[in-house]
Amino acid sequence: TAVSPDYIRIARCFEATRQRCCRLEQDGRRAREQLARVEAERAALEVKLKHARNQVEVEMKKRHRAEAELEKQERKLQLVLELLMREPWGSEALSREQCSVLSNLAGWRLGAALAPIRRSSAANESCQSLLSHSDISYDRTEDDVVRS
Repeated sequence: TAVSPDYIRIARCFEATRQRCCRLEQDGRRAREQLARVEAERAALEVKLKHARNQVEVEMKKRHRAEAELEKQERKLQLVLELLMREPWGSEALSREQCSVLSNLAGWRLGAALAPIRRSSAANESCQSLLSHSDISYDRTEDDVVRS
């Protein structure tokens, strides 16, 4: 029973095709496994992002409350300074050095007098731009586009 060379060639082509299909099936399985790992990592990162966004919002609210309280205290201190400088009994109760310091403070804008206590304005602006609500996008449309 002699087998024709055409049949042998066809059998070899089928075997090569079968081996190629096996390799492609293994590649597909590896790709699906990698996709599952990457999707799990993405989901974990989304959770972290959500927590980070919430934390930023909480910290921004705290910051705004603290700044409002600071402004309120600055106004009170300014009023006290003005009162002490206007009242004759204020200058009698204070030493010459204290009067000098108070008159200097009263002459300046109080916020400028307290500036060394605060962060520098460049650092403040830098931090503010990093933490600004306007710079943080809560829009999920980008996520939806990527998933589709």
